Amino acid sequence: MGDTAWPGERLIAAAQGGDVESIAALVSGAHPHVRRFAHSLCASPEDAEDAAQEAMIILYRKIGMLRASGALASWMFRIVRNECLRRSRMVLRHWAPVRDAPAPSAEDEVLLRLEAGRVAAAIAALPADQRRVLIMRDIQGYSGRTVADALGLSVPAMKSRLHRARAAVNQTLSGTSGLAMGGGNEH
Repeated sequence: MGDTAWPGERLIAAAQGGDVESIAALVSGAHPHVRRFAHSLCASPEDAEDAAQEAMIILYRKIGMLRASGALASWMFRIVRNECLRRSRMVLRHWAPVRDAPAPSAEDEVLLRLEAGRVAAAIAALPADQRRVLIMRDIQGYSGRTVADALGLSVPAMKSRLHRARAAVNQTLSGTSGLAMGGGNEH
């Protein structure tokens, strides 16, 4: 039974066994697939490139830990997804409002981290076009005109995508402590 799907079982097995040429072939063959997935999931092209690079480094270093050769694709995509989520959480941490309040308790810290994780996951689940608009507008704070110009959209098209993105995130988070994304000022 011939396996025409890249990568072949033999290549993966040789890479798992430490064969340097097989590892190099596996990494170079996986890179376009990993990049494409990262660009569909990460918030920005820069994050996507960084996530893809991180996945390639992990593949190179830890291919021997992969148990089943058929699990390579899901393993790689899990690494990319986790890296994209980690990068989104870093952006959200810098976005959190500063309050004149005593230091949060350990329980509050855990709850804040869980909520940040839920928000990051909700944003990561958006279609790429909506995710980019939401992150540029609500997280990075760019003006509506700047976001529209950067993405090659009209301002009304940008506002429409932003509205759909906010609605999707709010729907995902509904039932929480009333967290809403962004304000009403899109100009």
